[in-house]
Amino acid sequence: HALWSNGMTDLLYTEKDLVTSLKDYIRAEEDKLEQVKKWAEKLDVLSATATQDPEGFLGHPVNAFKLMKRLNTEWGELESLVLKDMSDGFISNLTIQRQYFPNDDDQTGAAKALMRLQDTYRLDTHTISSGELPGTNKDVAMSPMTVEDCFELGKIAYSDADYYHTELWMEQALKQLDGGEESSVDMVTILDYLSYSIYQQGELERALDYTKRLLKLDSAHQRANGNLKYFEYQLAKQNKVEAAEGQKEKETREREKREASDKKGRPADYLPERRKYEELCRGEGIKMTLRRQSRMFCRYSDNNRHPLYVLGPVKQEDEWDRPRIIRYHDILSNSEIEKVKELAKPRLRRATISNPITGVLETAHYRISKSAWLTAYEDPVVDKINQRIEDITGLNVKTAEELQVANYGVGGQYEPHFDFGRKDEPDAFKELGTGNRIATWLIYMSDVPSGGATVFTDVGAAVWPKKGSAVFWYNLFASGEGDYSTRHAACPVLVGNKWVSNKWMHERGQEFRRRCTLNESE
Repeated sequence: HALWSNGMTDLLYTEKDLVTSLKDYIRAEEDKLEQVKKWAEKLDVLSATATQDPEGFLGHPVNAFKLMKRLNTEWGELESLVLKDMSDGFISNLTIQRQYFPNDDDQTGAAKALMRLQDTYRLDTHTISSGELPGTNKDVAMSPMTVEDCFELGKIAYSDADYYHTELWMEQALKQLDGGEESSVDMVTILDYLSYSIYQQGELERALDYTKRLLKLDSAHQRANGNLKYFEYQLAKQNKVEAAEGQKEKETREREKREASDKKGRPADYLPERRKYEELCRGEGIKMTLRRQSRMFCRYSDNNRHPLYVLGPVKQEDEWDRPRIIRYHDILSNSEIEKVKELAKPRLRRATISNPITGVLETAHYRISKSAWLTAYEDPVVDKINQRIEDITGLNVKTAEELQVANYGVGGQYEPHFDFGRKDEPDAFKELGTGNRIATWLIYMSDVPSGGATVFTDVGAAVWPKKGSAVFWYNLFASGEGDYSTRHAACPVLVGNKWVSNKWMHERGQEFRRRCTLNESE
């Protein structure tokens, strides 16, 4: 899951409409109460006067008539007013809008996206809870997370048997409660989750401390009393074993403890590449030496005296040397970007990937974005962009795939992958009949305040989004063999909204534009 800007914006306006509808309902209830109040005040004064001298009051024929009328008619009207349901408009509006509301899966997905960002960018719970994220615009309104919000995140992690995040978020909820924040969440419940999640991570002493704190608040808590006895028994057993240990065994145990602490919070399928990916996303571990960097330049390029670029050359910047990654600046204007987004928005769907076995398109957990395909004939701007790509790269775009537009909201990512089909995927692009993906052209259509880099995990490279610029690289050597150093990924967006469009060029049509050689390193 990720928080996509397009659908989320619609939800914001839906909520705004509901607030207006709720205010109308409150006003209607207040008007109704005002009428009842006026009636009560009028009757209060009248009955007080009448009961001082009942006979004298009823001796007047008008008073007698009005009493009959009030009791027979007006009290009935008042009853109808009191029983009148003013909520009909609001409830019907809420019922209509509810079909667009997120469901439990969406809420769980948003929580997991938040925890993924927490891990990738090594953020502590206080930073997230307070909303003070790197790259946050100070002018943007942000309401900090409440105890209930932190507790909810902890519960979602717990239901996934993710005790590491359960502990972190329950501790944050507890800190905010201890800090005096008012909450409907009971401290005993938080301590119950905390002690169990800490026990599950093998920290008996801390689990015991939280259990004791819980029992001070609720001495009759059945589960905590049972846990207290069990934890104390396990701790005594552990201490006994440790006391009987020799020096070598002690060192082994300490080493195992340190290793377990280092691995804390990592999923079971955590691979070395994942660590490298997360480091690069944070801007760490970039493998560029000063010597190599000294050979990379910025230049004005006329693209081999191309008529279009002799007088107005393109700004070209070397981003990386092996594989060669080039950035072209000011490729798309703001108006072109807005037009592309306008065309794509109604069609944005959860992005699909090609199944390497069947070749069928399907959604994947490791690609979290929304995408749409734009054809050259549907708007002149798309045709113009395609032609520009051909003019700059020198590659034939007639055999390329359509322009793909993708939107990565907060938490949106695409884990490490190759753009080209490998030898074990012979049917990857068979249905296109245009050969393998020879090159990738990636346009950044927005700046991203924090996160959202494109990283190349095999070589330790990171390219950061810059609105209007495009990056280009070859996926295949001139021999037609795949360049495995082009393995890349889109880092999760921490703050902001990332729009990209890409063009995948294929082998067919490039025979005289990029000639084949037998040398695999070219």
